[in-house]
Amino acid sequence: MNVLLDSHLLLWLVSMSDRLPRKARLIIEEPANRLSFSAASIWEIAIKSRSGRDDVLIDPHLMRRVLIDNGFNELVVTSDHALRVTTIPQLHGDPFDHILLAQALVEDMTLLTSDRTLARYPGPIMNV
Repeated sequence: MNVLLDSHLLLWLVSMSDRLPRKARLIIEEPANRLSFSAASIWEIAIKSRSGRDDVLIDPHLMRRVLIDNGFNELVVTSDHALRVTTIPQLHGDPFDHILLAQALVEDMTLLTSDRTLARYPGPIMNV
């Protein structure tokens, strides 16, 4: 399975947080799965880190390096992804969630999330 992890799961994984759901860990540890992170997630985490948010306890530069060093594929944001956002219903206003879902749709990936609101969107989303 081609899996795109959302920003929170990436944060919890890299920081070795107990908040990472067991189901997510099992999917991440499955050798047959191809794991990816979005450049948009790094952007989101960089913004939150710079603003001093206390839920972002890892440097985004280090986070990116750890993900790449551990075999994650980096998914860049393309104009195809940006245009696909126009087909996504507006259940909430988080542009980062919208671009992650658009990327999953365009790239035929499963978006892995623990965000209940994001999981309500139609598409290839797995709530863990």
